[in-house]
Amino acid sequence: MKVQNITDINKFFETVDQCKGKVELVTGEGDRLNLKSKLCQYVSLANIFSNGEIPELEIVAHEKEDIDRLLSFMMNN
Repeated sequence: MKVQNITDINKFFETVDQCKGKVELVTGEGDRLNLKSKLCQYVSLANIFSNGEIPELEIVAHEKEDIDRLLSFMMNN
């Protein structure tokens, strides 16, 4: 799923941390980073976001309830 205009980075990663299954960030090169890993969260922040906002990400969540949780975050934040 593509997510756009994430302005509250901390809340986004809190939502990811609440997910039960694997949540991955797909890079432009096709690599997949495990967003539940704190190290990968820091790497993704350093590489993707530079002005306080993440304009667009492609993420893959493997559990339906995690997809629903992430969609709810996007709709409410």
